[in-house]
Parts: sequence; structure tokens; C-alpha cells
Amino acid sequence: MKMKQHMTLKDLARELGISPSTVSKALNDSPEISAKTKKKVRELADLLQYYPNSFAQGLKYKRTKTLGVIVPAILSNFFSMVLDGIEEKASELGYRIIICISKESLEKEKLAIDMLIKSQVDGILLSPSKETQASLNIKHLQAPKNYGIPIVMFDRLIKEIEADKISINDCLEAELATMELIKSGCRNVVYFSGMATTSVNEERKQGYKKAMENSSATARIIEIDFSKDEGEKFKSILEENSIDGILTSDELTTVQTARNVLTCGYKIPKDISIIGFTNGKMGENFMPSLTTVDQKAKEQGEIAVQTLIDRLEDKLPLESIEFILKAEIIHRESTKNAMIPI
Repeated sequence: MKMKQHMTLKDLARELGISPSTVSKALNDSPEISAKTKKKVRELADLLQYYPNSFAQGLKYKRTKTLGVIVPAILSNFFSMVLDGIEEKASELGYRIIICISKESLEKEKLAIDMLIKSQVDGILLSPSKETQASLNIKHLQAPKNYGIPIVMFDRLIKEIEADKISINDCLEAELATMELIKSGCRNVVYFSGMATTSVNEERKQGYKKAMENSSATARIIEIDFSKDEGEKFKSILEENSIDGILTSDELTTVQTARNVLTCGYKIPKDISIIGFTNGKMGENFMPSLTTVDQKAKEQGEIAVQTLIDRLEDKLPLESIEFILKAEIIHRESTKNAMIPI
């Protein structure tokens, strides 16, 4: 079966008996063209299902109005909310997006960068994979610059890459969340890490340590993987450390931690209080609902897009800039009210 040929601007001009430049101007609402001609051109374009060749337009204007996006995962509530912000802002500003998922793989991230360069995207929005951050193998992230394609990084950052960056102050927010647990009466607060080798995890660990040093309590950082059967190990960790407060690295780890705390027979927050990161639906709908640090995921996506487009339109200084959003703690049922000092 022969495929239907794509209708071109020249085909429209031939059908109407006018020049291709007149057709182009009519479709772009040029004031040089009469309303009657514009109407006639648009009606025929709709009838014959004419679509502008955005690739050819990109070559002409040196823009494709397309942005590439690379995220480590799509199932994470955090990255889903970031993507929502990216899509909404890009659409508002007249840009399309191509979404790639690295699945925390360095190799998949390299392939995505290569594909986006070949697709002639105007710019790339990126949150690096765990493997990239762990290995610091970043040569592929420097390639877009050779083609004049700027990168904006969000959430996870690599300081060795020259790029505009969007994030929260993970160190400070983890410190404040830990202090919140201490103020509510917790004396043995631990940090449960479920996302090792990422920049955000390292920053959150540092913030947790700062808060524990200021309180003269002992800091305990525990790497945990709930994908493995760690039920008995988890119970012994709770008992041996007399844990009464937990800060977790991300939403999935928070939910899994809370579930295991309840399974072990402890009550939340009577016996153990919990605060996590990411203000997503899982934590909000868990029973009890989980107190969390709102990372402003959607806002990160929106600001990342605006920053990238401002960079493309030369509205920013030559040196890279960094936006740090103020996060906030959303108080729910997994923590007690802060104790008022007498």
C-alpha cells in the first residue's frame, strides 16, 4: 500500500495559483496579506491536511522549537511532577518536548544525548542518572555544547558540568527536617538512604549530620534496599538503635519505611516519627499520611524550561546561573507537633 505523500507549501501554492511566499505569509498571519486570501489559504490547508515542516523551518530560523528532556525514571512521583511542569511551561511558550528515560543507566543516558543532538533540539533539560553521578563519566554531557545546544540541570546536579542549574538546598532542607524531628521530642533520629550515589542524597546526608551535631546526638546513616527481603534486618535496626525518629531520602523509601515500621508493631508517630522528601500522592494517601519536604517539583520543571529558553534567547549573563528554590515541610500525621521549650 502506497503511503500518502505529505502536502507541501508548494503544492498549496499551485492549487491556489499564488506564490509559495504568499501562502507562507498567509499561514503566518502576515499583515501584508488580505483577510480574504488568508481565509482561502487556511481553508485549503485544512482540507488537504497540510502541516508545516517544522524541521525545515528550524533550518531556516536556526530553531526547531523542540526541547529534549532526560529523566532517570518516570515512575517516581517527583519526576512525574517535574515533567508536568516542563510540559506545561514548554507548551505555554510554544515549544514541544522529547522525553527520554535513562533508567539510571549511563549508557542509556549517552544514547539519549546522541539522539537529541541528531534530532536538532534547541536545548536539553537533564537530571543525571545514578550511574553517571557515581562514575563521574561525563564526557557525553559536554557534547551538546559543541553543537550550540545548552543544557539545564535540575534536582540532581554535577558541578563539573558548566550549565544552568535548578534545585532546592537539599543540605539545608534535610537539616531543618531533622531539627523538626528533634524539636518534636525525638532523641534517636536516623537517616535512611534509598538512593545512594546521587548528589541529592549526599547533600541530604550532610544536612542530617549538621542537625545531629548541633543537637549533640549520634548520627546514624543507614543504606537500605527494600527491593530485597530486609524485614528481619529492618526490625533489628529499629530495636538495636532505639530509633524514635527517621528522616528518609525520597518518597518511595519513606512509604516503604513507614510500612515496615507498622509491620514491626510500632505506632507512627507515637513510637517513631517519620519525615521524607517529595510531596507526592503516595505519602499523602498513606495511612497515616506522611510528613514531607516539598521539593517544589512542578516549579523546578517550569523554571528549568524558562531558564533554558532565556538562555536560547540570550537573556541571561554569559556565566551559568543557579536557581535555588525554597522548599517547605508539609506537616501530616507521621510526626508529632514540635515541643515548645519552657
